[in-house]
Amino acid sequence: MAGKLSGGRPTLAAVTAAIEVERLVKLYHDVHALDGLDLEVPEGTVLGLLGPNGAGKTTCVRILATLLKPDSGRAAIRGVDVARHPQEVRRMIGLSGQYAAVDEYLTGFENLVMIGRLYHLGRKESRARAADLLERFDLTGAANRPTKTYSGGMRRRLDLAGALVARPPVIFLDEPTTGLDPHSRLGLWDTIGDRVRQGVTLLLTTQYMEEADQLADDIVVLDRGVAIARGTPDELKGRIGGERLEVAVVRRDDLAAVASILKGVGTGEPTVDQEGRRVAVPVADRVAALTEAVRQLDAADVELADIEVRRPTLDDVFLQLTGHAATEETTGGEGGKA
Repeated sequence: MAGKLSGGRPTLAAVTAAIEVERLVKLYHDVHALDGLDLEVPEGTVLGLLGPNGAGKTTCVRILATLLKPDSGRAAIRGVDVARHPQEVRRMIGLSGQYAAVDEYLTGFENLVMIGRLYHLGRKESRARAADLLERFDLTGAANRPTKTYSGGMRRRLDLAGALVARPPVIFLDEPTTGLDPHSRLGLWDTIGDRVRQGVTLLLTTQYMEEADQLADDIVVLDRGVAIARGTPDELKGRIGGERLEVAVVRRDDLAAVASILKGVGTGEPTVDQEGRRVAVPVADRVAALTEAVRQLDAADVELADIEVRRPTLDDVFLQLTGHAATEETTGGEGGKA
């Protein structure tokens, strides 16, 4: 797979699937959280699993981490069936969920040492790993404080460190940077990069398109439990053409008029982001399209918040595929957090 972190696409003969999912189905009452999902993640690569709340991302991770049983289908980690041999699977994986799972009465150092001992690392190695990870996640100054005194972002970073203590060959990160500041997010990306370059396989779920673009070798876009697109970030962006003219308006009532105008100056159907009050359309000639759009928008008395011509992003891909932005709330299993 064309790798941002994994050092390039391995040959087919060298590829071994670290994660396999076949026709996976999970129902919550009459809602399909997963509806026949297929995935395959080669060793030493990063798969970005994208989708809004309710798309099925967390349900997939919980099944792969042996925390939830599917209604049908099969999932395996390095060839080991997650439903039949959960204990063996747990020895091979690291997991950081959407919410920090730390013991608030232990210090940050004690939390990580405890995780190391649970993985049978031994006292000396557990302490060394704890110290190293606390430094990597900028928590050394709070290492000996009870975690109940930590901020939400600090707890999140400690939880992420916990997923790396035992150096597992397969790691699941479920929306790992939610609640992190930009500095901490960049630090996490560096840490993930180090692990993947050492051969770790990573499944990353996120609603942040920039994160997937930065980290993922390949991407699967989920919507309502179904994989609606697959490919590298560049392949997915290539599907919606070259440059895009994007208009942001002050009044949401102007969106329909803007869409009609942009359809006339662009080379494809406009996409409308109601929440962001934006309309975008692919264009062939950036100068001509921008000039004509400004003239018509001014004549229509549309009050602009912004107008620009830019390269497509994964946000554009998601909006075109699903009709809504990746961070919008949707109804799904697990109270909308599937």
